[in-house]
Amino acid sequence: MNYTPVEKICLALLYAIKKLRHYFEAYTIKLISRADPMKFVMTRSVLFGHLTRWSILFNQYEITYTPQKAVKGQELANFLADHPLPTEWELSDEFPDKDVLFIEEFPPWKMFFNGFARRNSTGAGVGLISLERQVLPLSFVLDETCSINAAEYQALIFCLEMAIEIKILQLEIYSDSKLIINQLLGSYEVKKEDLLPYHQYASGLLEKFDQVFLNHFPREENRKADALANLATTMALGENESTKAVYQIHPVADGRKPSVGLPTR
Repeated sequence: MNYTPVEKICLALLYAIKKLRHYFEAYTIKLISRADPMKFVMTRSVLFGHLTRWSILFNQYEITYTPQKAVKGQELANFLADHPLPTEWELSDEFPDKDVLFIEEFPPWKMFFNGFARRNSTGAGVGLISLERQVLPLSFVLDETCSINAAEYQALIFCLEMAIEIKILQLEIYSDSKLIINQLLGSYEVKKEDLLPYHQYASGLLEKFDQVFLNHFPREENRKADALANLATTMALGENESTKAVYQIHPVADGRKPSVGLPTR
């Protein structure tokens, strides 16, 4: 016979009565369950078969129903009542070999990135802002010319690898590239094949952080990102010198990852 969930609870109560009849006869029984089997039986408009037998049996004993959720809440209330905190109690961070009672939450690092194109070269600038609001501007020129979107992706990857290297766990990322931000968020599809390896590798890097926020700023509102990227470019590239980072992207299918070489003068 197929029983409903509440009928299965009735059966469990029935077997408990048979096994522990002397306890049911001597005490008031508190039934803790997700459903009330007595109410189920007593509210049937017509009793027949096994429901009739259950009704007669349950009425022989003092059984009170307590919802399971109420018990969980009451356990917490009882614990707090049995272990009150003294009025003069203060938090302390000196707990040798003990669990800490509170944690300190730090704001995430912030990162701005931008691609740039010159007459004979393409590159990118990034700005990384620490918890102490110290700005670390970086810039590199690509060894081979590519699209602005590819340069933006490489700037992002360059900075993500650096953030992972210095063990940053939380990061806020800002860019004026609506395309790249939405591709990373999954809102846009990566249609150009030359961007696919960048997107796949950058997505894998993002998964290594505990928390990442991706934010798009329209170019006219993105003065801070532009200023940081331009600052990085100005500091890294003088009039008579250049800094090149050899950046080679390998297809994901061949099992290798994009790699960044050391900057060379």
